[in-house]
Amino acid sequence: MEKTARTAVILKWSRRIRWTLMLAILVYLGVCAYFWSIQHDKIYKPSIDIQTTPNRLGMKYEQLSIPSGSGAERGEMYAWWIPAATTDAPTLLYLHGHKHNISHLIEHTQRLHDAGYNLLLADYRGYGKSTGGTPDEAKMYEDAEAAWGYLTYQLKQDPHRTFIYGHSMGGAVGIVLALNHPEAAGLIAEGTFTSMRDMAEREYPWLPVDMLLNQRFDSINRVNRLKMPVLFIHGTWDERVPSAMSRQLYERAQQPKSIKLIEGGEHGNSSSVGLLEYRAALNEFTQRHAAKLQ
Repeated sequence: MEKTARTAVILKWSRRIRWTLMLAILVYLGVCAYFWSIQHDKIYKPSIDIQTTPNRLGMKYEQLSIPSGSGAERGEMYAWWIPAATTDAPTLLYLHGHKHNISHLIEHTQRLHDAGYNLLLADYRGYGKSTGGTPDEAKMYEDAEAAWGYLTYQLKQDPHRTFIYGHSMGGAVGIVLALNHPEAAGLIAEGTFTSMRDMAEREYPWLPVDMLLNQRFDSINRVNRLKMPVLFIHGTWDERVPSAMSRQLYERAQQPKSIKLIEGGEHGNSSSVGLLEYRAALNEFTQRHAAKLQ
């Protein structure tokens, strides 16, 4: 009798444990499905509001429309061409990060222009006034390619005096563009990350993010294949993307390479917090690696 009662209790608790485990598994799978479905909105934060133009800070510029993509997703990228004061200046193709649009970079743009560079800044499709649907990883690579083509063909900028400059996610885009265009003078990657997997694992360590991600930006497994000079810049107080990630990318990259850590710099303000050392590192890099004028 006691044995029968004990068996009944064991069976009862076994069923409860099984149902609890099944419920926990279903909840976990539901969370995984939810993460998979919202990753695009978590990663991309475009703004369509153009807050200002270079005119406000006294920079002469030309507003451009750069075609990108094909078929139903063909669009026009809204862009600014800001020539330097001198005709012998090197050129920067600036690729911004996952948030806002180029008008939110106006102060940083002025600092780069004041340092003596021609600048092309373009919004990916889905950002600012650019058309062509919503952004994604593949589209960003296409858009960077379109901007490079426009810069070197329509604007006739010498690729050997043109540097690819990417900030944050733009650095990941810039690495892919640099792999496709080894003729570029060099790559500047500021505040960029090793991979989207590494970023997601910092925020969701309990999820199998490697299985769930369809936006990967896998820079850590690409940077070692670059065939051009690379400068990594990172703020030591960057809480969004740890400066250790730039150090990892630097260690994987081939020579010639350099890294500049800006003491006290956060994710988007290294060029203002450490203006003099930032400009010195940038100018030394571009002067060393830009092709000499004939």
